[in-house]
Amino acid sequence: MKNLLPFAIFFACISCSTSKETISTDKEITVDYSTKYAETITAKDLGKHLFVYASDEFEGRDTGEPGQKKASEYLKNFYLKNGIKSPKNDNNYYQKVPSQYFTKNVFGKKPLKNSENVVALIKGTEKPEEIIVISAHLDHIGSKDGKIYNGADDDGSGTVAVLEIAEAFKKASDEGKGPKRSILLLHVTGEEKGLLGSKYYTENPIFPLSNTITNLNIDMIGRVDDIHKGKPNYIYLIGSDKLSSQLHNISESINRKYLNIDLDYRYNDENDPNRFYYRSDHYNFAKHNIPIIFYFNGIHDDYHKPTDTPDKINYKLLESRTRLIFHTAWEIANRNERIKLNKKN
Repeated sequence: MKNLLPFAIFFACISCSTSKETISTDKEITVDYSTKYAETITAKDLGKHLFVYASDEFEGRDTGEPGQKKASEYLKNFYLKNGIKSPKNDNNYYQKVPSQYFTKNVFGKKPLKNSENVVALIKGTEKPEEIIVISAHLDHIGSKDGKIYNGADDDGSGTVAVLEIAEAFKKASDEGKGPKRSILLLHVTGEEKGLLGSKYYTENPIFPLSNTITNLNIDMIGRVDDIHKGKPNYIYLIGSDKLSSQLHNISESINRKYLNIDLDYRYNDENDPNRFYYRSDHYNFAKHNIPIIFYFNGIHDDYHKPTDTPDKINYKLLESRTRLIFHTAWEIANRNERIKLNKKN
């Protein structure tokens, strides 16, 4: 992040996994397309994005500031380059969030400038009106005392995960295996200022909230916290059972089938003093009774410090966690019936 040397070392050391599809002329082969397209999500590609996205060039991505604008431009250009369309039926991938909206929500703090959420869409083949939102926040906290807070884990890791998931779904779509339901890729601004970009989206949704069947929110999935030192194959899941026991059961079964990651629910406890359920963008969807899952690696020593840099990310873990989210989204998108809500706030 501070320079390109760690990036060069990273690429020299890491191997890229590839996807292979066996073809046989003498017997029928059953292809697991979820696996096929999940294998396009690689540590190498995640790192390639993150060493740019969490570089000094982006100046810590403070809401409304030039570095955050560069980040939004990077995301937009990714979707344009990969032929992933805007849900607004043009090349405008920005949902503008005006400064006036921030002003009435930051309660006397320093006024914020105009900003934007970045949105893209993989249109469903059979039930395009039903929407699965995959989200991450694009902003971070900028710079202080001459030091840039790059936010590689928070939430560069979630942001690049969304890009790789989008690319996997697009490849499936291009090959005639697109999801039955639509996938909205939502990069929200202003999370660090109080979940404001996701709040704006849910108050001004591009698609009706009644048609939004779940939100899979990704916020910090590239590191290992102190609790799991020595046992890094884990992820915290928060909120999966709050509104839909069916969503929770699907999440569990998909993990058992594909990854066998240790799903840690300690922060899902209603009495958790950290209150993480209320501290990331999924909560603005949950408030509207939309079932959610929040994916999180926990707090570490570099949280909200200028030392949260891309050379400290565990890219193989980031790969497996991103694949888990893709597999879960694939299952939800391709089920015959939409996820059922059996609890309400």
